[in-house]
Amino acid sequence: MTARHRPDIVLVLTDQHRADVSAREGFPLDTTPFLDELGRSGAWFDRAYTTSPLCCPARTSLMTGRFPSAHRVTQNPARPLAVRDADLFSEARAAGYATAMIGKNHTYLDASSVDHWVEFMHDGQVTTPSKALNKEFDKWLAALRHRTHEKPTPFPVEAQNPHRIVDEALAWAAGVPEGRPFLLTVSIPEPHNPYQVPEPYFSLFPEESLPPTRTGAEVLEGKSFPWRYLRSLGERAVADYEGAIAPSRSNYFGMLRLIDDELRRLLTGLESRHRVRERVVVATADHGDFAGEYGLVRKGAEIPDILARVPLVVNGDAVRPSTSSAPRPEHVSLADLMPTLCEAMGRELPDGVQGRSLWPLLTGRPCPAEEFSSSYVEQGMGGLPYGPEDVAGQMPGLIFDGPDGEPRWDELNAATQSGRRRKVRSGDWTLYADVVGDFRLYNLREDPLELVDRWSDPAAADERVRLLSLLAVWQMRAEDPLPTVPGGYRLKRDPRNHLAPYRHSKGKGQSS
Repeated sequence: MTARHRPDIVLVLTDQHRADVSAREGFPLDTTPFLDELGRSGAWFDRAYTTSPLCCPARTSLMTGRFPSAHRVTQNPARPLAVRDADLFSEARAAGYATAMIGKNHTYLDASSVDHWVEFMHDGQVTTPSKALNKEFDKWLAALRHRTHEKPTPFPVEAQNPHRIVDEALAWAAGVPEGRPFLLTVSIPEPHNPYQVPEPYFSLFPEESLPPTRTGAEVLEGKSFPWRYLRSLGERAVADYEGAIAPSRSNYFGMLRLIDDELRRLLTGLESRHRVRERVVVATADHGDFAGEYGLVRKGAEIPDILARVPLVVNGDAVRPSTSSAPRPEHVSLADLMPTLCEAMGRELPDGVQGRSLWPLLTGRPCPAEEFSSSYVEQGMGGLPYGPEDVAGQMPGLIFDGPDGEPRWDELNAATQSGRRRKVRSGDWTLYADVVGDFRLYNLREDPLELVDRWSDPAAADERVRLLSLLAVWQMRAEDPLPTVPGGYRLKRDPRNHLAPYRHSKGKGQSS
């Protein structure tokens, strides 16, 4: 690969962005027309999965190509303790790339990890912004305390995080010499709560126009304790929790369209550079949002598909378009992006990387289909799962209210994140397992919201065995290969971390 052809890489990461709420997936609202267009002219996946349905574990996996059980960030407060070696930015720098992280970080990374760093979070810019308008907006945003604003946001689009982040990205990219490739990460904190959006986006998807949710809170009685506990936390913090769901959804979908317009502005602003330089554009998210399903918003309860599956679109000069604008059939993971982009930059996969390179299948070269016949997700910070008997009364040690005694609404707490849970997806089926031996089996084609457990169904016995076999292999695959020992034994590795070519002929776990 010559220096001239090394592609610019634009990595766009949204936060709490559900995969299924787009027209390309059949959703009745057109929330992301530009992203859908990128998918049609590139490649998009409807079987892409996070490594864990919460921010820090998922983002650490994206940067390191490692699963949470290996990098050991299994809860958000553990983010500075990531166990790793090389990561996406260190590999890009070693390849001579200019690097920038603009937007939400929420990992072990800091300003020394890249050439350019501008950090935002859900309350706005981390460092004090220079413009008075932005200062006022950030103060207003923080005062929402992650809740829902049921009227149009009283600030213009130009004050919103996505717009300011794109401004920063375009300004930095304009200063990178044309002869030098860059890795630009544009990490947008939305559509994560607080649920708010200004006009004209507030009026795009009014409450009365929203498609109804497919489930409500009535199904929570059939779910495990964390689901019901999550609902109780919301009801404790918001006087009319049920009434706030519709405006939350309306704001959420409006924010998706705002982000989509900003993505269009970003790539339009880079067009002149990319007439003479090749590019790879990756757009994905760290995890999903309930967005009203099950009578819930935000995240926190276990690893349902609605939280675990993420949008993934890849576009670029070398990327072969999806056939007939259809989604790619492969099951892929956020952990696969780091090794994929390493290969795109001409770098070998570093030690400790567990994800698989998607670069051959993206560029139309031979790739073992069986390698991508399943995906694997982890959740839980350890210990025993909490139950209702543990949270009686005021739930001491599990809920910490604000300094003035106002109810705090923290969906990522000891009760919802306790224990260990694992998920395997293959074909139409998904398997759930936890540390105390609760196993569930769902057919996602027939039951996308996982309401009918088929674990004990004799008709599903073959699928039960097949997915248990896949789970066993994935658990070994996710074990940490670090540290390597200088001068020690040399491990046999596939250059792309593809294991299918070496798999024993029995129990291959293939799916239709």
